[in-house]
Amino acid sequence: MSCDRQLHATITGRVQGVGFRFFVIRRATQRRLTGWVRNLAGGDVEIVAEGSADALSELLADLREGPPAAWVRSVRVDWRLPTGQFSDFHVAPSSYR
Repeated sequence: MSCDRQLHATITGRVQGVGFRFFVIRRATQRRLTGWVRNLAGGDVEIVAEGSADALSELLADLREGPPAAWVRSVRVDWRLPTGQFSDFHVAPSSYR
């Protein structure tokens, strides 16, 4: 699978305590993306994903929807060049700084 781009996204709304990180892992893994997802101190979720532009666009659509118990208020997106540093997609340690 080609690694064309990197997606950096921050999702706001009711996105913690509703299975959002594991929803992201399932969807990213299905699309053969690599990267990570983590909770942020303010109640948001942060994602870094790398892969093909098409797969990342599909993941972005998933992020805007979220799992059934979530309520997504906004998705802030930043497109970057891929680093190639990831070998899988996983939950990263939460950031509570």
